[in-house]
Amino acid sequence: MRFLSSLLLILCASPAVASQFDRPIPQSQSATAELWFGLASVVLIAALGLVHHLVMRK
Repeated sequence: MRFLSSLLLILCASPAVASQFDRPIPQSQSATAELWFGLASVVLIAALGLVHHLVMRK
């Protein structure tokens, strides 16, 4: 019985039984997402400039 269960486990774990891996396809960005990303980048650079100005003032 032990041999039969071992053989069954080996056969079930074989690559022939496993399904093939499908790579995920990346989705392209929409124009709205690119607009928000650009706006956030400009705001971040402005905030960094403001922090630089405040630190240099002291």
